Amino acid sequence: KITLLRDKNTGTNEFRKIVEEIGMLMGFEALADLPMEEIEVETPIEKCMSPVIAGRKLAIVPILRAGLGMVSGILALTPTAKVGHIGMYRDEETHQPVEYFCKLPNPIEERTIVVTDPMLATGSSLVLAYEALVERGGEPAHTHIASVIASEQGVDYALRNLPKSTTTIWCAAVDEELTSRSYIVPGIGDAGDLAFGEKL
Repeated sequence: KITLLRDKNTGTNEFRKIVEEIGMLMGFEALADLPMEEIEVETPIEKCMSPVIAGRKLAIVPILRAGLGMVSGILALTPTAKVGHIGMYRDEETHQPVEYFCKLPNPIEERTIVVTDPMLATGSSLVLAYEALVERGGEPAHTHIASVIASEQGVDYALRNLPKSTTTIWCAAVDEELTSRSYIVPGIGDAGDLAFGEKL
């Protein structure tokens, strides 16, 4: 799947589907240890005890725009999850993220959060997104970062600037370099542009 994403000849529709599939696969791994409790259900045969997710519900928070592509894959696993949005754009001169929108489920504190962003390049967007979560709602119980492609520098920056005890980073591939414009090499290009049919 990563090979297909890297291929410049992969079309927009296929790109979207693959990102969604990877989101589901990451969600399956990241959420495997959610706390569970048993409730009584009645089957066509008899009553039985069966597991459900315990405690406060999950929240999925994509970083706009590219992070939207992973949401439906995770929602397929956890359809009752709340969804928030954090909008950011990259300043083309400084290459630093600038937040322009933030709408989160209420309450957000003490939830398990999955932040989706297909590209973890410098790590600055993820750290800014986490700060937005804390500023607007309080400390999440646990934050899962789901990225398709990451750079070594981005992972290192995120690990240094996010709380290690309550943050887990999930990546399908980690690449070694960033360009002078902070694009991951070899990477896949701009995931947002590719998902929404725009050229680099």
